[in-house]
Amino acid sequence: MEFKTGRCGCGSLKYSAEGEPINSVFCYCKECQTHTGSDKWFGIWFPKNRFKITDGEFSVYSRKGDSGKDLNHIFCNNCGVTVCVEVTVGNFYSIAVSTLDENESINPSMALYAASAPSWAVFPAGLAKFDTLPPGMGE
Repeated sequence: MEFKTGRCGCGSLKYSAEGEPINSVFCYCKECQTHTGSDKWFGIWFPKNRFKITDGEFSVYSRKGDSGKDLNHIFCNNCGVTVCVEVTVGNFYSIAVSTLDENESINPSMALYAASAPSWAVFPAGLAKFDTLPPGMGE
């Protein structure tokens, strides 16, 4: 079984994810823009039972998503980098692609909340875009 590993900016918070991700997503919601200080969050999704923190101490920032369910941002106590978000409505973690040890071969499969993207955002050619969420997602 293949494992993906990653770490925060200072390297003290480490994690691993087992197997292949179930999705890879650009999220352009206003909350992700604010949280990242950028135009989007780029996350790969792993079921909760295939992700674990392997070292370091972290804190959690929780907020409500459109579903009314919690989104729990897990970040390093030392450097403050968010390594993942627990998406409770979907029972998965969205791991920040930028924190993966190896991320060169990962491409997004879709863009969520594209209607909230800033006017200067650039979408990869052929990327599936949804103004909010795809039908049936987030219920």
